[in-house]
Amino acid sequence: MDGQTIVHALILGIVEGLTEFIPVSSTGHILLLGHFLGFESTGKTFEVLIQLGAILAILSVYFGRLWSLFITLPSDPTSRRFVAGILLAFLPAAVIGVLAHGFIKEVLFESPALICSTLLIGGIILLWIDRLPLKPRYTNVMDYPLSLCLTIGFFQCLAMVPGVSRSGATIAGALLMGTDKRSAAEFSFFLAMPTMAGAFAYDLFKNRNVLSMNDAMIIAIGFVASFVAAVFVVKGLLDFVSRHGFAPFAWWRIFVGLAGFAGLYFFG
Repeated sequence: MDGQTIVHALILGIVEGLTEFIPVSSTGHILLLGHFLGFESTGKTFEVLIQLGAILAILSVYFGRLWSLFITLPSDPTSRRFVAGILLAFLPAAVIGVLAHGFIKEVLFESPALICSTLLIGGIILLWIDRLPLKPRYTNVMDYPLSLCLTIGFFQCLAMVPGVSRSGATIAGALLMGTDKRSAAEFSFFLAMPTMAGAFAYDLFKNRNVLSMNDAMIIAIGFVASFVAAVFVVKGLLDFVSRHGFAPFAWWRIFVGLAGFAGLYFFG
């Protein structure tokens, strides 16, 4: 493992942490950046496994909320409904992720032009949704009905295509179904926990026989960088969204998509 690889893993880990919970597609960013850096991971596992750092970041920031849910689960119907809603929203991605795992990793992950296209199109769609005169019916994630949670879960499946963004798909779906911006982003946080943990566990299982000690070291570097960067994002994102909406992220997606196409044209 040379110094350049360590630097690349560090950079990609920071990018993962900064982009995982905002609607810009962390996977799209690190796959596209990895393409131009010449970074190659065994079985494209690095790009998935460093998400564990972002998972632990949100667990650390939301520990109080999670602990409150845990201790009230046996006695509070609202807590039980919320947990059931998160699990229900996770189910579609779990099923499709397992069935389409090979196609996603071997075909979709290998297409930088596809990633640039989805970043660009997703940015335009997010900008459109952010400007719609929507009237929220749900402003508290604890009050989301199960039918709404399942619908958001189906929207999340769009993020199987790199560049779409897991948080972007869930937030956009939630907004269109009548939620406000802050609670949509918060629900995306909670849904990220089982979704990313499941993706991590399944990808690790599928690639357990091909990973080496060098791979483990590179993943560990990316994991730590991802954790540190994600903590800062999780702590400030909800307030940022409440003040500015999602337009800044939409414009960033459009910029990165266009820059990616330019890079592919000039550098391949």
